[in-house]
Amino acid sequence: MKIEIKKSKKPVDYYRAIRFLEKRMLNIHKKRASELIWVLEHPSVYTAGLRSNNEEILDKSIKILKTNRGGKITYHGPGQIICYFVINLNYRGKDLRKFLNIIEKTIIDTLKQYKIKSFADRKNIGIWVNHKKKIKKVGAIGIKVKKWFAYHGFSININTDLEKFKKIIPCGIKNRELINLEKIKSQNYKNFNEKIITNFLKNLKK
Repeated sequence: MKIEIKKSKKPVDYYRAIRFLEKRMLNIHKKRASELIWVLEHPSVYTAGLRSNNEEILDKSIKILKTNRGGKITYHGPGQIICYFVINLNYRGKDLRKFLNIIEKTIIDTLKQYKIKSFADRKNIGIWVNHKKKIKKVGAIGIKVKKWFAYHGFSININTDLEKFKKIIPCGIKNRELINLEKIKSQNYKNFNEKIITNFLKNLKK
């Protein structure tokens, strides 16, 4: 199955990206387009998933954009890589758990290439690291499934401003902090996008 790879060099407006994904999903359903993997960054934005509530907004002055993805409230902004996708699970066994495992493995495999050990957590979705004896979140996952088409995506904090997360309870998790890759290990992450795409494609084919 052909998968289009799309890479945006400039930050993309959040709603514009979501409209693009939803239109692409409909076109794939009508067999007018191929599946998609799209890597980008967003300008600073707070978004709320279907399971979010106002108690998770600590700074009431911030603007929250509502979305139809799964999950709760999170932040996107410069220094955070977003990997969006539209993947047809009708041809992949209609197995959402397997697809989630593919995403988790993609992030874990990529971090391993940078000598960073990470892991998934069944109770708290996302990708985590043990940094200075504290479990911290480095990657978030939000998936929407419609007619067995999976879309939305996942994010990894490269050098994201972590102060932005203090205005919310990220993903509804109160007792764990977030971290970015630069704080874990200062090194060159220039080719991170390419490695994410390569690993995602490889894991989808397994």
